[in-house]
Amino acid sequence: MQKWQLQEAKTKFSELVKQTQLAPQTITVHGEPIAVIVSIQKYRNLVEPKQGIHEFLSASPLSDVQLRFSRNPSTTLRDINL
Repeated sequence: MQKWQLQEAKTKFSELVKQTQLAPQTITVHGEPIAVIVSIQKYRNLVEPKQGIHEFLSASPLSDVQLRFSRNPSTTLRDINL
């Protein structure tokens, strides 16, 4: 990730924006990072959901496996005397 001093980033803003297509760009003030500029595609990848839970589960290699659930009726909270 390339680092740009704030003053340099101001004067070379067009170049800074072009460089975001290659990699995120860090802006520094007094040597400390204060911001990162990224391409619009990278930004969208960061903020947009990849897929919903339904799509995630449907894409699972185990999506067609039938699960059988059962519970033991002998251990319920109602049977415990508090």
